[in-house]
Amino acid sequence: MTSAALLLAAEKESAEVTDWAARIGWVVGLGLFVALVYWLMREGWKWRGTLQGDLPELLTAPDDLGPVRLGMSGRYHGSTTAGQWLDRIVAHGLGTRSRVELTLTAAGLDVVRPGATDFFVPAAALREARLDKGIAGKVLTEGGLLVVTWAHGDKLLDSGFRSDRAAEHGEWVDAINSMIDKTENPTETEGAR
Repeated sequence: MTSAALLLAAEKESAEVTDWAARIGWVVGLGLFVALVYWLMREGWKWRGTLQGDLPELLTAPDDLGPVRLGMSGRYHGSTTAGQWLDRIVAHGLGTRSRVELTLTAAGLDVVRPGATDFFVPAAALREARLDKGIAGKVLTEGGLLVVTWAHGDKLLDSGFRSDRAAEHGEWVDAINSMIDKTENPTETEGAR
């Protein structure tokens, strides 16, 4: 062989053999790490629910709600301690996001959530309705979220809803706040001057 052929033969190297045992070990290790992180998140969620165990059971809607003032279909994004938009409430299923059907009547606010716990907020428990941009785990554009503040037991909660048609949020704020004004001032009569 010539020296050129020897040089070419010396430069050719076989492809490096993959170390399958090491590769499989890394994949299994990464999978175990991800599983550990998810397990810790789940345990944290359960612990938060335990800490909020003093929250009373949610009310269910009465049989006769009366005439419907407003109806809305959209999403329920969760509940937090009033005024603390990152302090999520998870007890009694209030932390579960879901589709929602809201119905406002003179009796209160009926929250029907397919696949999650339904609840009812009596008119006397309603404290405020406002437009906001976020609640624990969900941030939208300014005014993109309907937030209803209500009393449950001795705690004030904020619950966040987003309608399929966001333009109707303002109507909900006006209707709920006018209901609250009437329940706070029941002596006012219409037409009195």
